[in-house]
Amino acid sequence: MTFDLLIKHGTVVDGTGAPGIQADVGVRQGQITAIAPDLEGEAVQEIDAQGRIVAPGFIDVHTHSDFSLLATPGADSKVRQGITTEVVGNCGFSPAPVSPGTLELLREYAGFLNPHLSWDWQSLGDYYQRVAEQGCAINVAPLVGHGTVRIAAMGFADRPPTASERLQMQHLVGEAMEDGAFGISSGLIYTPGCFGDTAELVALAQVAAEAGGIYATHMRGEGGTLETSISEALEIGESARISVQISHLKASGRDNWHKMELALQMLEDGRERGIAVDADIYPYIAGSTTMTSLFPAWTLEGGMEPFLTRIADAGTRQRIIDEVQGGQDGWSRANGAVGWEDVVISSCQNHKEFEGQTLAQIAAAMGKDPAHAMMDFMLAEEGRASIILFMMSEENVVRGIRHPMLMIGSDSLALAAGHGGKPHPRTYGTFPRVLGKYVREEKIITLEDGVRKMTSMAAAKLGLEDRGVLAEGRAADVVVFDAALVNDRATFDAPHQYPDGIDYVMVNGQIVVEHGMQHEVLPGRMLKKS
Repeated sequence: MTFDLLIKHGTVVDGTGAPGIQADVGVRQGQITAIAPDLEGEAVQEIDAQGRIVAPGFIDVHTHSDFSLLATPGADSKVRQGITTEVVGNCGFSPAPVSPGTLELLREYAGFLNPHLSWDWQSLGDYYQRVAEQGCAINVAPLVGHGTVRIAAMGFADRPPTASERLQMQHLVGEAMEDGAFGISSGLIYTPGCFGDTAELVALAQVAAEAGGIYATHMRGEGGTLETSISEALEIGESARISVQISHLKASGRDNWHKMELALQMLEDGRERGIAVDADIYPYIAGSTTMTSLFPAWTLEGGMEPFLTRIADAGTRQRIIDEVQGGQDGWSRANGAVGWEDVVISSCQNHKEFEGQTLAQIAAAMGKDPAHAMMDFMLAEEGRASIILFMMSEENVVRGIRHPMLMIGSDSLALAAGHGGKPHPRTYGTFPRVLGKYVREEKIITLEDGVRKMTSMAAAKLGLEDRGVLAEGRAADVVVFDAALVNDRATFDAPHQYPDGIDYVMVNGQIVVEHGMQHEVLPGRMLKKS
């Protein structure tokens, strides 16, 4: 027997949750061709994995790397974690479909993710052909975003779609599914996604369901409206007969932390009703998003220019403060109430000195009330800024990671060390953090279950039959790591740091990462829903 690559003497944790076994793994022409103890045969390259875990390449089920891969095809911050496949197009944001008539609105909508995209494509197929031609280090499985679809059909209008607009949105979703999308996503705390009602979402989800896709949702609320938001997601799943993925499940805001147990119970109840519902979670107590999400939806009707006009107007500004604060300290939106010290600027364009600072610190520097300082900052940044929000409890993170229905997703973009700003450390550390902190140190879950939550759970959800499990005939996406050393190094203060303990990462049979060094190879593929 001959191999292109032979991984010897390792402990194979295959992704199913089964106990690890001592076995060798043989790879030929991008596929796993043999798994057995003491494999013999000629190999072009041999890896000694003595004392190491050999696992399927990790699948990041919730990312936004479709907005960074053209600039960072090496996907450095992801592949060095052991991630070999990413699900992109989440939270209603996708780089297509693009309608020339509403292109500027789309630029505004997704500008916080990447303000430098060329946007010279129209369909999802066009965009991913562009990525494929350039090359990519990892595999990419796209979703089509409801927000992007709505912009193409009706801009930032705060109203139900007309019959023709609904048909246009259904047509656009159908085209994306034909181009290989794995489903549709929604971001219902963001405009214009939040302007869509349940009936609109059901109508679009039905189109995705007919093509075998899923419905992934950043729900309408994760704080005070957590229960009704989960109910809506389940209703969409039931009515559209579509598999549901609840994105980055959390109980946001201290006043809502007690709701996490109820949220998990609601998912279990949904399963009992016959709804194929799952969820994902990241292993941190802070999230990250666009700063515009802190504002009432009506302020963003019509797009960024009207928004900036509104927050510049003294009377409208006071209306916003009265509506959101209600005489209380801090700020309360769909993500729950947060204090000014809980909101940190992650990235901005014009005032780099504020990156890494809290809104409380910025207000003090400006000598202004925090609410007014925030709006003045937004005006100076022309509405484009990303934030980190400290809004969850560690106890609830543990509950979520432990729960059998939750898998791991980073909710981040693929970046490279040297990239500007202070992104959330999940960008560089999500998967090693689970293995180091929650598996090895705190023993919240077993190693085998941790690997399952990073591999086969996502593959099963998407219908990726050739990935997510180490087995003969599957694609050779493999990670070799040291279970005794694997750990995240990225912090909120110094996020651009690669993890420890990831020895090898193989994508479609090619070694991309070797002992902390990344090779200049781009073996990733644009995956399509079959």
